[in-house]
Amino acid sequence: MTTRWLATSAAILAALAQFAFAQSGPKVAGIPRLPDGKPDLQGIWEVRNTADGNLEAHSAAAGIRAGEGVIVDPPDGKIPYQPWALAKQKENFSRRATADPVNKCFLPGVPRITYMHYPFQIFQTPKFIAITYEYVHASRTIHMDGSPHLDDIEFWMGDSRGRWEGDTLVVDVADNNRETWLDMSGNFHSEALHVVERYTRTSPDILQFEATIEDPKVYTKPWRISMPLYRDAERTAQLYEYECHVYREKEAGQSLSPANPEQSR
Repeated sequence: MTTRWLATSAAILAALAQFAFAQSGPKVAGIPRLPDGKPDLQGIWEVRNTADGNLEAHSAAAGIRAGEGVIVDPPDGKIPYQPWALAKQKENFSRRATADPVNKCFLPGVPRITYMHYPFQIFQTPKFIAITYEYVHASRTIHMDGSPHLDDIEFWMGDSRGRWEGDTLVVDVADNNRETWLDMSGNFHSEALHVVERYTRTSPDILQFEATIEDPKVYTKPWRISMPLYRDAERTAQLYEYECHVYREKEAGQSLSPANPEQSR
């Protein structure tokens, strides 16, 4: 009886330990932490890849540098488009100079704004996490209080609700505007886009970013991207301003100026 009781107790304890590990997730050593024990994700971060040009592996094109892909699932590195959507993406690519919403100074949406070549800064509290972006003063608030997504509304940057899984910040992003693109190559989505982001600080200067992207109206199955983000460790690091609309207005004014040779003919 005693042996059976010990074996049963050991099995229960093992199951409880496994459950607790699954709930808390793995811990990352050697990273800064806040007083509550959570990883400190604060700082200024930026990518060093060409994902904004194209999430898939790609050769150079006008305005787009060649680069490796960042899609890790499916293994072939291709976005699993429905047939009609693949044709639409090719059309978008051919019209990218004028059709890309970013070229109209619109907000890029999630996840694209994370891997554009503009830095962003994270501010962190137990109740919410705020991210401010250099690009057009964009910002997001990630609610950490367990509240649900809002109903019947769309946002250019989506609605973000976060939770911790061990040392990983998991952000569920819904209520997305269908007008944004995923990159400069015309990869796109519908209003049914649902993104789950994962931020894991793997070292003092690296924040690993992953995003699972699903949209049953456009893709045949969910797919996933992954890339490192790098901390700006300069003592004078700060976000500057990128006033897209101001620059476009100045360009438009110069092109219409009587001093412009093209206008004086």
